[in-house]
Amino acid sequence: MDPINIFVGLNLVATFGANISGAKRGLKEKLTVHKEKPKTYLQKFPLVLSALSLVAIILGVFQIGTLEYKLEFENARLWGLVVYIAFSWFQIWAYKILGESYSQDILILKDHKLVTSGPFKLIRHPQYLSQILMDIGGGIATLSYIVIIIALIEVPFLIMRALLEEKILEKHFKENFSEYKSKSSFMLPFLG
Repeated sequence: MDPINIFVGLNLVATFGANISGAKRGLKEKLTVHKEKPKTYLQKFPLVLSALSLVAIILGVFQIGTLEYKLEFENARLWGLVVYIAFSWFQIWAYKILGESYSQDILILKDHKLVTSGPFKLIRHPQYLSQILMDIGGGIATLSYIVIIIALIEVPFLIMRALLEEKILEKHFKENFSEYKSKSSFMLPFLG
């Protein structure tokens, strides 16, 4: 098996355990009282795209749905691997920092707290930035054209989801969110 694909596969296994806790919390959250939860396709569709991307990366590890591996792609694949690994762990860090305020759905929990520490100090949506870069990096590392296509489709939906989250957070946290918004960037550090 290809060495880069071995590292992608090992990272998948390593991050899977960390992501299980988020999934369990998501299931527990279904039973938790929440103040607001909009009914929108943005609740599930971006998550479905992320799941499809995960499946495509797993297939890419086994060279299914990939371009032919050639020596001239090796540097790009190595950079893709670095981006994939770095942002998969960055995403987990963002979820861990959210703590009890983490949810797989767009909602305001009964005891919701505005998180402004860790990666949230600089950007308001590090988990979505991570998802995009992780998918692009994984697609390049495995040369999976399927993952790249899904990642490109995913971008506008994650941006729309982030904008909806901001609307709800602003409604709930009012001045606190406005102040936080003025001190942080949307998805890219130091930009707007």
